[in-house]
Amino acid sequence: MSDDGKWFYCLKHKRVEQGPGCPDRDRMGPYDSENEATNALQRAKERNEDWESKNDD
Repeated sequence: MSDDGKWFYCLKHKRVEQGPGCPDRDRMGPYDSENEATNALQRAKERNEDWESKNDD
């Protein structure tokens, strides 16, 4: 699978990248759109909060 057209959020540089870029260990993705990549940190935060609230029971 090629990531050439996919989008990523680079944790090291705090920016969205498309296609090959920083090493995978430094980024989240792949995402289908720039918007999804832009919101990667917020989405991860929401998922973590949801997971934690379900495990508090």
